[in-house]
Amino acid sequence: MLGMILSEREQQEIEYLLKRELDEMLYEFEDKRIEGVVKRAMEERYHMLFKLFSKVASPYLCSRYMRNRKYY
Repeated sequence: MLGMILSEREQQEIEYLLKRELDEMLYEFEDKRIEGVVKRAMEERYHMLFKLFSKVASPYLCSRYMRNRKYY
């Protein structure tokens, strides 16, 4: 098991970066030009980033970025 000690500011910076990345990925999921194989890889990355985000963000913020279970 690994752990990190973060200051409040560092936690906020990580949260901000992850939110930006998740927002960008949600926007890209709507693009019809992206093929299925690429979207599957994006889904895996999104799931990994969301798990990281859920460790630093409040449950309220996490609920905003939850995707339908069929994607996982």
